[in-house]
Amino acid sequence: MKNWTKENQYINEKNSQRRQNMKVAPSILSANFATLGEDVKKVEKLGADWIHIDAMDGQFVPNLTLGPNIVEGLRPVTDLVLDCHLMVQNPERFIPQFAKAGADYISVHVEATPHIHRALQAIKAEGVKAGVVINPGTPVSAISAVLSEVDLVLVMTVNPGFGGQSFIPETLDKVRELVALREEKGYHYLIEVDGGVNGETAKLCAAAGVDVAVAGSYVYYADDIKAAIDSIKEA
Repeated sequence: MKNWTKENQYINEKNSQRRQNMKVAPSILSANFATLGEDVKKVEKLGADWIHIDAMDGQFVPNLTLGPNIVEGLRPVTDLVLDCHLMVQNPERFIPQFAKAGADYISVHVEATPHIHRALQAIKAEGVKAGVVINPGTPVSAISAVLSEVDLVLVMTVNPGFGGQSFIPETLDKVRELVALREEKGYHYLIEVDGGVNGETAKLCAAAGVDVAVAGSYVYYADDIKAAIDSIKEA
């Protein structure tokens, strides 16, 4: 098993010091499923840091997408971090399957389970890094009790369910709050955003303190994929 210690580091410095570039996690929701392996290899070669995998059950969100079989198929294809975002009701049901398939991170919505702490413990018990997700309308206070437990906090910057939506700038207030809490409490989580990320909104994300930016259509629909990835990294 790979050691992802470096993936869990973040720069927690004064504003006068330079932050590291954001990691870019292309979402395969916008990839071509007829050539999915090749599309993943392509973004890896062109500078992607992680691969973001959206699992949707048609209940928690109004869409039906990827399952653990996709993770299992991609694991031999890439050495990049496989970042699995479970947009499903009662995600505890699926954690073992995604872990067995080769996920490096599994993130679950606080809105999707009445037992978020148990779900996070279940992820860690599988030897996988645990993430918690909040929707645009959910405050940081909803996850304050588990911030000491998580490796990743994913802030949705659109309403989950479909790609290609417009970025909600007010969600960055939550990123700033999470950055402040991390510094104040000595927490170790990375902060990720998902939805509407492009070359311009990436600048707002970087200024707020985002560590990992998920981008789907902006990367996979670009005429120049490398330029799209670079524009986020260099924001």
